Amino acid sequence: MTILQSLIFFIASLLASVAGAVCGIGGGVIVKPTLELFGWASAATISFLSGTMVLAMSCYSVFRSLGSKERSVDLRTATPLAIGAAVGGVIGKVLFNLIRSNSANPNTVGAVQAICLLLVTIGTLIYNLCKAHIRTHHMSNALLCAAIGFVLGIMSSFLGIGGGPINLVVLSYFFSMDSKTAAANSLYIILFSQAASLLYTVLGGSVPAFTCFTLGCMIAGGILGGMIGRSCSKRMKNAGVDTLLMILMIVIILMSVYNAWCYLV
Repeated sequence: MTILQSLIFFIASLLASVAGAVCGIGGGVIVKPTLELFGWASAATISFLSGTMVLAMSCYSVFRSLGSKERSVDLRTATPLAIGAAVGGVIGKVLFNLIRSNSANPNTVGAVQAICLLLVTIGTLIYNLCKAHIRTHHMSNALLCAAIGFVLGIMSSFLGIGGGPINLVVLSYFFSMDSKTAAANSLYIILFSQAASLLYTVLGGSVPAFTCFTLGCMIAGGILGGMIGRSCSKRMKNAGVDTLLMILMIVIILMSVYNAWCYLV
């Protein structure tokens, strides 16, 4: 990959991480389909780079939040969710590797990811449009929280998106969190799921091919984006976060449709 291409990956990571930190969707759900548009790397490579970038961004955002003693992260609820997501993150990566290794066409796994992301994002958009009329809950059972986190971890790891909008739907529906609180807790969950997924990939020796410069650019973009996004989030109200999320979901849906078509033809 050329230096220019790596710098474009940096810009994409930066912008995605700003939006991801504000909305709590991690940035991977934005940057992965965006990078696939260029066609410069395989689905496996983009998934790994995207997941690593999301991990860097969520590390910064979460530790800054906990270090400043903000009360936006509900540790009693989010920790069982995060532990479940960590286990699910490994399972999701196993499923990804199974599909990739058993597919004669290397584009198959990319098409499956794009279609799944499309369906998840459409469902999330519908929920957000109707959430004012949906009765939410206040789950507190630790085992149930871990089970919910397990499902989230599988989905985020398999899709290579970190957490995505689905985290926000779950936190809103099952735990009655507002947009900004859900965003902070979503990043906490993403941190665990992506760390487990990355560790499994590294220890399993299934790290795809990429250049260190490209990885460094994406990590730098993720951290810088997390810094900017965290600052922006403090100045935004819940309504602003909701509006930004809706716009992003529409863009993600359009990109997913295009990427799925490209992989399948």
